[in-house]
Amino acid sequence: MDISIVILDDNPGSLELLSTALAREGVTIYTAARPSAALELVRQHRPQLVLTDLVMPEMTGLDVLTRIMEIAPATDVVLMTAHYTTETAVEAIRRGAADYLEKPIRLPVLRERVGRLIDDARRRQALAAGGAAEFEGLIGNSSRMGEMYARIRRIAPHYRSALIQGATGTGKDLVARALHAQSGVKGQYVVLNCSAVVETLFESELFGHVKGAFTGADRDKPGLIEAASEGTLFLDEIGDMPLATQAKLLRALQNQEIQRVGSLQTKKVNVRVVAATHRNLRQAVADRLFREDLYYRLAMVEIQVPSLAERREDLPLLIRHFVARFAQQFGKTIRGVTPRARLVLERHSWPGNVRELENALGHACMMAEGEEIDAGDLPSALLGDGAASEASVTVAAVVADDSDPSLAEHERQLVATALERAKGNQSKAARALGIGRDALRYKMKKYGLL
Repeated sequence: MDISIVILDDNPGSLELLSTALAREGVTIYTAARPSAALELVRQHRPQLVLTDLVMPEMTGLDVLTRIMEIAPATDVVLMTAHYTTETAVEAIRRGAADYLEKPIRLPVLRERVGRLIDDARRRQALAAGGAAEFEGLIGNSSRMGEMYARIRRIAPHYRSALIQGATGTGKDLVARALHAQSGVKGQYVVLNCSAVVETLFESELFGHVKGAFTGADRDKPGLIEAASEGTLFLDEIGDMPLATQAKLLRALQNQEIQRVGSLQTKKVNVRVVAATHRNLRQAVADRLFREDLYYRLAMVEIQVPSLAERREDLPLLIRHFVARFAQQFGKTIRGVTPRARLVLERHSWPGNVRELENALGHACMMAEGEEIDAGDLPSALLGDGAASEASVTVAAVVADDSDPSLAEHERQLVATALERAKGNQSKAARALGIGRDALRYKMKKYGLL
């Protein structure tokens, strides 16, 4: 798959250096010394990537970025400047930039960072062609997941703190690990589950303590922030952190220094913090349950993790992934799921998101005796989905009857009925059936309903 790049710089020497450094098979490079010429190249070629200097006579790189977002919003834009700061880099990324590089750019760094964006562009092309996707342990090829992968790549090299929000079971911990892996930091990835810590122990866990600081402190102990220095600290369910601890965490983030409990000395650290929550922190701030200043410190960069209901087209891919993983784990030969079991999985509303699906398929793989998972191997709760529509109740009845040989005909009738009620509107029919539009079209083609 060919990739095209536009390079904009008013210095001819920089243009030659960059175009030579990025030349590779399957990549077409266009160069421009003026922003107007570069924008015309963007209109003509719709490149996957644009590299632009920040300071130029005709217009700034941020102005060029804004224009490109209007002309070709799918294009990744990389800004280059001799005046790099973390704050301006994050601001550029919030405005749509894919990356932000400091001049003079070392060629190995340039090739690595641009290479990632080229790989990402090729991955998006593969997704558009129907390919599967796995990114740092995250599974999905839906547009929502593709957007999230791109956002992680853009944020990772620059952020100092980030906030991940999403419902329980969506994989916020995997997103945090992806940020750490993509950031390139050399330190550890350290986790603190804020909902599992007793309030009186929070400060000791985060900042550490010295011997004799409190009853039972029989030795010096470093805290998790100190352990994560030069790396990443992941604060899961930060909405459960006590207000008093929030104030001290904010101070530690602002000053990049900690003070162990019972000590008068401070110690410098260099830590990135990723926080996650399923709570509405804005509402928690309004209710005075969460500090506003800490919220804005963390929310400099935000990532929203989609629920499984928002990316139901990823369900077949997730099913294959979990079945293969658990089959290997349990030492079984399980090739997949039967049509009857697939229908149950497609009809379930998945309020527990990917974690619920993972647990259901883990249970099914343990119970399965043949080479395919059948409906009877699935947890019984899946057949009694309280949120099921009238159609799904019929499906559950069909599934429960192992002797019924005409499951396909029942499924065809369900699809036909949903289409009739939706007056041919495929999106509406897919929502009524609780499946993705692509899955609906597959079934329509399968049963001759197109």
